[in-house]
Amino acid sequence: MIWPRWLAFSSPVMNDRPIQELQPLMSAQVRFAVSTPSLFLRSLLFSLGMITSLTLIAPLIVVGFFLPFVRRYQLSQMWAGFNIWWLRVTCGITYQVTGAEHIPNRPVIVMAKHQSTWETLFFNWYLPPMAWVVKRELLWVPLFGWALALLRPIAINRKLGSAAVKQVIRQGMAHLRRGQWVLIFPEGTRTAPGVRKRYGLGGAVLATHSGFPVLPIAHNAGEFWSRRGFFKRPGTVHVVFGPLLESAGRSPQALNQQVEDWIESNMAAISAVPITSVVTDK
Repeated sequence: MIWPRWLAFSSPVMNDRPIQELQPLMSAQVRFAVSTPSLFLRSLLFSLGMITSLTLIAPLIVVGFFLPFVRRYQLSQMWAGFNIWWLRVTCGITYQVTGAEHIPNRPVIVMAKHQSTWETLFFNWYLPPMAWVVKRELLWVPLFGWALALLRPIAINRKLGSAAVKQVIRQGMAHLRRGQWVLIFPEGTRTAPGVRKRYGLGGAVLATHSGFPVLPIAHNAGEFWSRRGFFKRPGTVHVVFGPLLESAGRSPQALNQQVEDWIESNMAAISAVPITSVVTDK
């Protein structure tokens, strides 16, 4: 059973459509003609709601430090679910899910494309409690960072290189063994649509060392809410969950390549923006 979606104000989810059926939708997708002033006002309204809701929920998580972890996490899910709904109301961004049947009822390592802030909200709401691999600087942000620290993230210093990978393995294995999922963006940072970065080995190393499987996810959220972008453009984000990739007896390199091949092949199927740039270093 999937983690309860008790936030009923979310937009509808369609779980039973094969990826092949989405391809003609990509080429024929009609986006609303929205003027720049309208985009600005819609995006501003969403941002005001997002910030206001954060100032309400983050203090609750902080003062609720004594609550069980699951209760604290549910507060963060309430905030994320509200913003997914609010984004649909204000900016016309909806979503469609394919492959939800692949989401297991056991801990896994999630490896996903990272293009936008949208998927951080969606994954937080839609999936079970996860330990997010994040840059440690996020914990220094007043209120938001304090609340994030109480949600058991794996906060790394990216400059430490191999030491950061060892931290992910050590803390990730501890989280998985106590039933908490781990989420890793293998490209490290948000990438613009049409850009492909090198997939780091951290997630694959954690999977092969721990024996837990990988749940790969592809999506095209960056086409509607770009990285570091203020404007949100109406449309449908397509989210594709892949079959579990077993890690037992695999090398990190082989598993990582399988994850990359699956994600990128599905990105080609759902994205309206072709790959124009490949970045081979961090």
